[in-house]
Amino acid sequence: MPIVDVRPVVSASRKLPSDAAQTLAASIARVLGADTGRVWVRVTELQDGKYAENGAMVEDDDLPVFVQVLHTDWPDEEARVNEAEQLAAAVASSLRRPVERVHVEYAPPGRGRVAFGGKLVR
Repeated sequence: MPIVDVRPVVSASRKLPSDAAQTLAASIARVLGADTGRVWVRVTELQDGKYAENGAMVEDDDLPVFVQVLHTDWPDEEARVNEAEQLAAAVASSLRRPVERVHVEYAPPGRGRVAFGGKLVR
């Protein structure tokens, strides 16, 4: 089930390639070991004027990417540690961003909260 939201901060000179969503979906699915059609990736660009870091100006080469992962159930902590590292590397490679600027957040598990086609995931 994983649903992955990827929000890269972009500028006039750091736009995303037109195939970014498909590239991300393929690389994220490899990390998650998911079968075809089992990982859904939503990409939302965040304009650099809508992003700031306190006390610092962020150069185009350091624009971050925020990744939120929704699993049916959370993997155990050790699996999340490994998965987060691999996801950050895959997203960084796919978007040509520094891995240090890719930030992964885990959403609360989807079981009992998410419904596909009106059918609650149990």
